[in-house]
Amino acid sequence: MNATSSATPEWKRFELAACYGERDAGLDLADLEREVRRLTDPASASETLHWGRNYLYATDLRTRDGRVEAVVKQFRNQGPRARLRRRVRGSKAESSWRAAVRLVEAGVGTPRPLFWVESTEREGPSFYISRRVDGCFELRYLIRALKAGEEDDRFPQVDPPRLFAALGRYLRSLHDAGVWHRDISIGNVLVRYEDGELAGFEIVDLNRARLDVSLGVWRRTRDLSRLPVVWPNLRAAFLGGYWGSAQGRYSIKSQLFGLLARTFLARHWFKNHVQAPVRSLFGALGPRRAHVHIPEAPSGVSSRDKIVWDHLSDQPHQHASAIEKSKHRLADLGIHFRVARHGVPAVGRAWKRYRRLRRELYREPRPWAGVGVALRPWSADPSAQLGLLDRLGVRHVLLRLHPWQREHGEELELARELAARGYDLAFSLPQSRELVRDPELWRDSIERLAEQFVPYGSSFQIGQAVNRSKWGVWRYDEYLALAAAAAEVLRRAGKVTLLGPAVIDFEPHATLGLLNLPHRGVRFDAAAHLLYVDRRGAPENTQLGFDTVGKLLLMHAIAGTSRNCEPRSWVTEVNWPLREGPHSPAGRKVSVDEESQADYLVRYYLLTLATGCAERVYWWQLIARGYGLVSPGDSLSLRRRPAFAALETMARELEGSRFVRPLTAEGGAHLYLFERSGDELVVGWSVGERVDASLPRAAVAATARDGRELAAPAGSNVVLTPSPVYYRLEPA
Repeated sequence: MNATSSATPEWKRFELAACYGERDAGLDLADLEREVRRLTDPASASETLHWGRNYLYATDLRTRDGRVEAVVKQFRNQGPRARLRRRVRGSKAESSWRAAVRLVEAGVGTPRPLFWVESTEREGPSFYISRRVDGCFELRYLIRALKAGEEDDRFPQVDPPRLFAALGRYLRSLHDAGVWHRDISIGNVLVRYEDGELAGFEIVDLNRARLDVSLGVWRRTRDLSRLPVVWPNLRAAFLGGYWGSAQGRYSIKSQLFGLLARTFLARHWFKNHVQAPVRSLFGALGPRRAHVHIPEAPSGVSSRDKIVWDHLSDQPHQHASAIEKSKHRLADLGIHFRVARHGVPAVGRAWKRYRRLRRELYREPRPWAGVGVALRPWSADPSAQLGLLDRLGVRHVLLRLHPWQREHGEELELARELAARGYDLAFSLPQSRELVRDPELWRDSIERLAEQFVPYGSSFQIGQAVNRSKWGVWRYDEYLALAAAAAEVLRRAGKVTLLGPAVIDFEPHATLGLLNLPHRGVRFDAAAHLLYVDRRGAPENTQLGFDTVGKLLLMHAIAGTSRNCEPRSWVTEVNWPLREGPHSPAGRKVSVDEESQADYLVRYYLLTLATGCAERVYWWQLIARGYGLVSPGDSLSLRRRPAFAALETMARELEGSRFVRPLTAEGGAHLYLFERSGDELVVGWSVGERVDASLPRAAVAATARDGRELAAPAGSNVVLTPSPVYYRLEPA
């Protein structure tokens, strides 16, 4: 959809119970309040467009005439400075709206404004909503191609001098409309081509704009100088288009542009390399600034209890600052010393078992089994969720229950249906701070859940991420008391397999302490690990000297030598978070793209299950923004990510097989040999971009990670990439 409309624009003010603002009067809405509430909930996002200080996402506006693709920019208003700006000049959303209205009325290209929404809460967020523009690309990509000398290959339709001259004329029209943008960057200028011809420009990110200020040469050039037009011929075309006459290299306006451009680059460097580290340091010491959708901590509570639920990432959020958490850790030194006293003597036993596991690794073939997926009820379309699960081909399912809920009707219906379809069903029982503080409430909750769910599955994980205070546990003895109560209730309910302690990430000291700290009534049938790769890249990466295989072997060795657990291990949670804003359970620095997530998923399952030290590995979870195998495009549609196809293909290709051994490979290459009914199959991948390797024999067929049939390689030599490939070998 294009940004502007030939119709005369009309704007209309509105006021609702929780917000107010303005909207495009041409929108025919059935229920204004419901639509505004939906648009301003990031849960309605179909795509994350930008994840930074502010959150930018795509969604759709539902009118009586049909759906309109829209872009929502969510602004924070937290802190004294933001509140003062809001009071004096209005919010950034309002500034964006005023500037966009001015440009639309002047006929200057910008995505057409649809809404400006302001929360009535003191620090509530603001939202600017505009039409989504199709058929455009950001100027940044052309600039990058020019710097790399790849403009002819990547943008064959573009004539750079002509484009930059037109861009200069466009920005002149923006300034002549009385808008001083103040942030004309390569990411804020959209270039539109139609039928191979330059059709115009659209400018976005208008929240810093000023209206009706005096725009002399200085201010105009300051605006232009944020664009890194460093090529002399393109700079001449750009400035000539803006000023309406040729500007020689040594003209005053050209020299001023060069000076201000160099000044801007120096300020940009200082901001990123000096200011940002200082702010990060002081930010770590102060209270955490949460995403705007996260509720405030209850007033008057202890700093141990500043925990609220984040519905977008489906996990708790801890409001306590680093200083507050450190204060409580010091106050709890007694229990930490007690844990160390019982854990340190167990180190030698665990290390001895670890070294033995290392020596015996891959000595015997092992059945390929244990691939699982975790989920929660999907109330928008339960049958669609079951259809996806059936298609996936995974038979082990872990259903997370929420003991703090009073009703579990959806979970019970889902468990009943999964059991009827023959799935092997396990349950996770996470704790909350309220349940940690109230042991009787915890016991009552577990008694209800045991009565309802034991008929459908016999495996129960007690607790969740117990080494993270946001899940309500500050002291290990708090968790062990919960585990003892839950174990007593569940074992009384029937023959069950109890899993714990559910330590998240690779923290062997926490697992060692919890599995060796004496506590009456605590004995796990298998150790549950939420075993991540520090969430920082490939599963082959190391942390404290251990890669994924080493971590799993060490965790299994700790379980096998502990006083509180049988020598069995499950990985009950793993995923790679995606770059999807507040939906992601981790920060931007540790998030990955969808293709990398799919590669890592397959490699993680292969690395862990091939050791024989993990009976189950569950991906968290089936449907979720930010990390799931399936993304809710909106409330009415589901999109299978590449990771879904990767898991589906792996389940199909390796079903009924057994892992024989890893084959000798070098240079970051991995070759895993499987056999099934006399046939042999090799799964190959590399840690580097492209690595040469040799199969034992020529392959008669090859299947890509996503299930596509590939041409069989000629001979036994193959080129491996980070994306796993399944090679079916010719008969021996």
